[in-house]
Amino acid sequence: MSIFVDETTKVVVQGLTGGQGRFHGLRNRAYGTQIVAGVTPGKGGQDVEGIPIYDTVAEAVAATGANASFVSVPPKGAAQAILEAAEAGIPFIVCITEGIPAHDEARAYNILVERHPGTRLLGPNCPGIISPAKCNIGITAGEIAQPGGPVGIVSRSGTLTYQALYELKQLGVGVTTCVGIGGDPVPGTNFVDCLEAFQADPDTKAIAMFGEIGGSEEEKAARFIADHVDKPVVAYIAGVTAPPGKKMGHAGAIISGSQGTAQAKMEALAAARVHVVNNPTEAGEKMAELVKAL
Repeated sequence: MSIFVDETTKVVVQGLTGGQGRFHGLRNRAYGTQIVAGVTPGKGGQDVEGIPIYDTVAEAVAATGANASFVSVPPKGAAQAILEAAEAGIPFIVCITEGIPAHDEARAYNILVERHPGTRLLGPNCPGIISPAKCNIGITAGEIAQPGGPVGIVSRSGTLTYQALYELKQLGVGVTTCVGIGGDPVPGTNFVDCLEAFQADPDTKAIAMFGEIGGSEEEKAARFIADHVDKPVVAYIAGVTAPPGKKMGHAGAIISGSQGTAQAKMEALAAARVHVVNNPTEAGEKMAELVKAL
């Protein structure tokens, strides 16, 4: 199995007529994902290489039965695009947009929680999700992902998401689903959400987790693992040498006082019986070792 998306998922691309939306939307389709529609206000009736364009998400859903959205909309309009998809009844939304103002992210997230509890948002500022050989929504290259399981991957870092997939592929280890949750301060989906889903998935036998400095999500994940996860978990935390008070890449990757350090996260995970490693390559090697013993 896979989590969140599979071969039956039907995707509408918000912003398909734009440069990034077109490029990645068509790559997703070429991978085998069901890209059934695009949405760009004012361009309804057009098409992008045979994919029909609608003025609104509601129209696209009514015409195609889309049940997932890929938001590739510039920062100024991305939060509203997320809410439009939720209002149209889309249960799973992936937003890759980087640079959305934090107050827009927070507002959109709280509206989703209050008014659309049946909608899951992945991102913003994330690489997306791939269930190898089944569905790819976002900007991850399908070529680096080996299908078949038994490993599930969840990562805050886009680059580490790609490296995790490729390290495992080189070692002949397949993946059920790889989820890039993004590194912004207000993520729609967090580590615990993914850990819970992987724990419930019978085909996922082990979990790889890639975190980074900033915030407390990894510590929350450690507590969840200790209480609810009985599958082996391998974790790598980026940012061991990061200086306090300096943002490192992601908006959420900043150490404030004694909070959010890589060392504190590593210690919390180790206390939860997680296999904590020192670099991404070691994570792949450790996971291959664990999978061989399953």
